[in-house]
Amino acid sequence: MYAYLEGIFSYKSPAQVFVDVNGIGYEVNISLNTYSAIQSLDKGRLYTHLQVKEDAHTLYGFFDKQEKEIFLLLISVSGVGASTARMMLSSLKADEVSQAILQGNVRILESVKGIGKKTAERLVLELKDKMNKHLPVGELMPALGNRLEADALTALTALGISRQQAEQSIRKIMQAEPGINILEDLIKKALKAI
Repeated sequence: MYAYLEGIFSYKSPAQVFVDVNGIGYEVNISLNTYSAIQSLDKGRLYTHLQVKEDAHTLYGFFDKQEKEIFLLLISVSGVGASTARMMLSSLKADEVSQAILQGNVRILESVKGIGKKTAERLVLELKDKMNKHLPVGELMPALGNRLEADALTALTALGISRQQAEQSIRKIMQAEPGINILEDLIKKALKAI
């Protein structure tokens, strides 16, 4: 419902922030990693997820889109609620969670309070393929550091091309034509190279 909130951080704690958006205060639950990112800021943008239950509407906020994506993937797993997902994103950075899942590293996931072996194994089993398809580009493709390449990867994966295929194709085009600087051209050429 709300993609993001942008406003003044009128109150901040390691678990919660109040965002004043044109005189309306939103109470937003956050992770420790988001708190660290906004701790010194007076205002900014938080990407949000509204969880609606019978007894409450709870707003969760994230400093970047990647953390939000990981959160949404985590809560899609049976037995992992919003509190557990937030605990995971407070104990580990979003890229650490994604790498642990992609590599099948159950021990790292188990190190989070409230995550047992069975839950950690379920997370790996259910999310490994989803993360390959849906993870934000910043952590999927560390070797492709620039924004143009990252945007191209996002577009290609949105078209249903596997992350690995898209990465290889983009790298191939960038090696052949290092001066390319128009997103549409890169995407078209990458599609042809697949």
